[in-house]
Amino acid sequence: MVMRLFCCLLLLSAMPSWAATKLEASVDKNPVLAGEFFMLNISVDDTIKSEQPDTSVLLKDFVVGPTSLSTRTNIINGSINKQTTWSVKLMTRNEGEYTIPAFNVAGLSSQPIKLKVAKRAADADKNNDIFLKTSLSSDSLFVQEAGVYTIKLYLAKELLDGSLSTPSMQDAQLTQLGKQTESYELVDGKRYLVITREYLLQPQKSGVYTIVGPTFQGRVQQNYRQLEVSALGDDQQLEIKPIPANYKGAWLPSELVNIDEQWQPDENTVEVGTPITRTITLTALGVTKEQLPEIDMKTIAGIRSYPDDVETNNAVRNGRVVSQQTASFALLPQKAGTYTLPEITLPWYNTKINRISYATLPERTITVTPSANAINPGAIANDNLNTGEPTLPANKVSNTQQPNTTIAAPQSVMPLWLIIIAVLGYIFWIITAIFYWLSRSTNNEPKNNSVSVNKAPPLSLNALKNAAKSNNLNAFYSELNAVAIKLTGKKVAAIDTLIHNIKNDELATQVNRLQSALYANSSADVDLNAIINIIEQHQVQRTKSQQAVLKDLY
Repeated sequence: MVMRLFCCLLLLSAMPSWAATKLEASVDKNPVLAGEFFMLNISVDDTIKSEQPDTSVLLKDFVVGPTSLSTRTNIINGSINKQTTWSVKLMTRNEGEYTIPAFNVAGLSSQPIKLKVAKRAADADKNNDIFLKTSLSSDSLFVQEAGVYTIKLYLAKELLDGSLSTPSMQDAQLTQLGKQTESYELVDGKRYLVITREYLLQPQKSGVYTIVGPTFQGRVQQNYRQLEVSALGDDQQLEIKPIPANYKGAWLPSELVNIDEQWQPDENTVEVGTPITRTITLTALGVTKEQLPEIDMKTIAGIRSYPDDVETNNAVRNGRVVSQQTASFALLPQKAGTYTLPEITLPWYNTKINRISYATLPERTITVTPSANAINPGAIANDNLNTGEPTLPANKVSNTQQPNTTIAAPQSVMPLWLIIIAVLGYIFWIITAIFYWLSRSTNNEPKNNSVSVNKAPPLSLNALKNAAKSNNLNAFYSELNAVAIKLTGKKVAAIDTLIHNIKNDELATQVNRLQSALYANSSADVDLNAIINIIEQHQVQRTKSQQAVLKDLY
């Protein structure tokens, strides 16, 4: 026992201290080419799992890939060595001299690294086995106008695995459209597999912006070897134009907007009670389906209208976003006459000629005739009330010859006992009916004559007030849109509908200033509290009107 304890103490004394004593950072190549990936390794002489180096400082100058962790333990001649390594793939787009800063782990610091990035040759991608091409539907867009950004990855060798980054742009939304597609192309006599991705680009503010191109890194098969490859897409400059100051209404920038209709049946004359299906289709180029305004058809006295579900969709055609909205209405004429369905006019901004245009659906006149199946009231008035048989008109009676022969109806004698049973049964049925109605009226008497009405609580404006206190215009506009949706029930152009319902010039002025500050890149002075006060007053008026209606009910 003593011997075992002595051996353990000897081994412990021979072991080195396992506390970390050194932190090193290194790169696998220096200098590197612009657009070329290289590996940054950060190592510490201990096993550390509770923390890792902060690589966010690299985002300023480099494209940073995922961080991988590896640990290793070596025992040589009784000596134990441990090591923990973090590996990060990096890439920079531009040439120059860079400094990879020091890192801190377990109380230790590494030394900064001076890195030289050489310029990529202009013909570096010529006849290359892998390269990227990017394109944009237009180099100039308006605020909220939809553009299509296309990425094509060309591969001449078999791809084993890889990752393609998403392009980015400040103050814009980039969303991938559908799934990527694959095809083959011949470039300078070489056959390439082409992987294509399309992104929907929606700028939110005016100015000059840069679309940061995508990057690709992966592995390809060359003969019996696996090679790591990378490619870099070019950056693109894009001008975003503001909303014109003279434009009024819901903002709809487009190259082409068209509105048409279909009728079923396609006739201008119908009978009363004949159902008509009117289908209105709105098509716009360069906007998303969420931007399409709601189609509203005015009601007409004498014709009932029943709206059906609205269908919206969008697709990409020849590098352009095409959005479509289809709304169907069932019309049912109630009275005969001539009716004129009013013209439907939709304003939009033509981005090709830079002026306001209008998509118009002309008015249509239909004639409703009486139904051929209607009952003739004159014939009903001439019915014989005694016999239930119709009588002929007077002029017809004089010209009608009476038949000389009469047919006697057969008569039958009913037994007396059968008559007595029928009378008693009839009396019993009357008595039963009287008791039934008396018991029913007693059960249906209301136990409480009071009417309880659940009044909806007023809409909370706390989120709107918090955004106003912090002077966050983006958050305030988002909360204002949510309030407008709840007050109007409209999911599209809810703010415009709310302004129309309240009919307050101050509210319209402040909202226009808010939109100008957000989308026109102006320094308009917006009174957010005025907007809140007007909405609160509108809620108070609505509550009073509802209470007046409830008093009338009582």
